[in-house]
Amino acid sequence: MEIIERSATSLARAIREGELTSREVVEAHVARARRLNPKLKAIAADRFEEALAEADAADARVRESRSAPGELAPFHGVPCTIKESFALTGMPNAAGLVHRSEVRADSDAPAVARLRAAGAIPIGVTNTSEATMWIESSNHVYGRTSNPYNPKRTAGGSSGGEGAAVAAGFAPIGLGTDIGGSIRLPAFFNGVFGHKPSPGVIPCSGHFPAPSGNGSSAEMLAAGPLARRAGDLMPFVRAVAGPDPGDPISRDVELRDPASVSLEGLDVVLSEGATLVPVRGELRDARERAAGVLAAAGANLRRASLKGMRRAAEYYLTTLGDSDEDLLEVFALDAAPTMSKVAVATMRRRGPHTLPLALTFWARSMAERMPAGRTARAIEAGRALTRELEDVIGDGVLLHPPFPRVAPRHGGTIGRPWVLANAAVFNLTGMPVTQVPLGLSSKGLPVGVQVVGRRDRDHVTIAVALELERALGGWVPPSGVA
Repeated sequence: MEIIERSATSLARAIREGELTSREVVEAHVARARRLNPKLKAIAADRFEEALAEADAADARVRESRSAPGELAPFHGVPCTIKESFALTGMPNAAGLVHRSEVRADSDAPAVARLRAAGAIPIGVTNTSEATMWIESSNHVYGRTSNPYNPKRTAGGSSGGEGAAVAAGFAPIGLGTDIGGSIRLPAFFNGVFGHKPSPGVIPCSGHFPAPSGNGSSAEMLAAGPLARRAGDLMPFVRAVAGPDPGDPISRDVELRDPASVSLEGLDVVLSEGATLVPVRGELRDARERAAGVLAAAGANLRRASLKGMRRAAEYYLTTLGDSDEDLLEVFALDAAPTMSKVAVATMRRRGPHTLPLALTFWARSMAERMPAGRTARAIEAGRALTRELEDVIGDGVLLHPPFPRVAPRHGGTIGRPWVLANAAVFNLTGMPVTQVPLGLSSKGLPVGVQVVGRRDRDHVTIAVALELERALGGWVPPSGVA
C-alpha cells in the first residue's frame, strides 16, 4: 500500500534514485489490479506481462543512467492506464461498440505516444460507456464498471474505468476525455483528481469517436488526466500537450507553473442559485470546507447569484447537437438503435446496444427537428452565459458542485440529461476545471468540488487543488473492495 498510495512523480523520483525499481512499482499495481478488477471491471483489457517487461527495460535504463538520472523522463517506469477509446498499439479500440469488438489499434494516439515518451508504462485500457456517450460506463463488450467505494454505485462515465482504476490503486495516473463531465464526474464519484484542460491543450486525435464537428460544438471535447494526487496533474498535462495535425482544435498553449500562483488575494467565487436540481447538503458542506481552507490561505471569498446557469443543460445539448456529423456514419451503423427495441433487448439481456446510445440518437433526431431560430437563440444564450461567467470569475476561480449528489446507484442517471448540467456547462464555456476530492460522505462515498478558471488559466485551478489537497487530504484509499 505504501507504493499504491504515492504519486506518479514521487514514484518516478524513487525509481530514478534507486529507492524503488520500476519492476517493484509496476508489480504492486498489477497485483492490485489482478485482485480487484474482476469485481470492478475497470480495466477492459490488460497488458500486464508487456508492462512488466517494459518495467525491466526501464530499470535497465536507470542502471545505464546512474551518472545522469536527470536525463530520465518525468514518469520513467511508472504505470498508467488509458481510456479504451484512445488508440494504444495492439490493444482494443472498440469504445464499447459490439461491431468494433475485434478492432485493434495499429499505433498510439498522439497523447498516448507522448505519455509513453514521458516514461509511463500502460498496464491496460479502461472501460467506457458505449461510444463514450453517457456518464455511466457500461456496454455489451466489457460489461459494467463499479465504484470501488461501493460496487452498487456507478463509477461514472465516460471515463469511468479510468476513475475506478486510479481510485482502486491500479495506476497513479490515467488518460481520459471529457465532453460533458466525462473526466470530472468519474473523478468525483471515485474520489480522485481530474482535470479538463482549456480547449485544444491536449490533442484528441487517435480517439474514437474522432474529434470532429463544427461551429460552437467543436471545442467541447477535451483530453486530460485523472490522478490520485494533485501534484501529478500539471506534469501530466505538460507531457502530452501541444498541437497535432489530426486535431484541428489542438494548439500551442503556455502552461504556467501552479507554484507561481499566490492564494493571497485570489478571488474565490461560490456559485449561488445556479443549479436546476438542488444540491445535497453534504456537497454544500464540502464546498464550504474548501472555501474555508482558501480563505485561511488569504483568498477573497464572495458569492455570486448565477441563475442563468440553471438552463445550462439546454444550451449545452443544443450546441452539442449543432453539428453536421452523421452518427450512423461515425459509428458505422446500418440503422439508428431505437429506444423501444433497445429497451426490450435490455430486458431480455440481449442486443448490441445500451439505452444511453439509443437516447443519444433520439436526442439528435429531436435536435434536428428544432426550429433554426430556437437553436440559434439557445447557442447565443450559451455564449452570453460564457461571457457572464468570465466576468464573474475574472482572474480567480469559481467553486461549483460537480453533481447534485454522491455517486448514484447503477442506472440512476439514464434518461436524465439534466444531471449533466453542473459539469457540462464548462464544456460549453471552454473553461479549465479541476475536480478535487474533499473526503467521504456519511455513507463512505466521495464528495468533492469543481475548481473553475478562465480559459488558459489551468495553472490557477490546479494551484487551488494542491492547496485543498494539502489541507484536506485529497484521495482516500477505498475500503469497499479491499
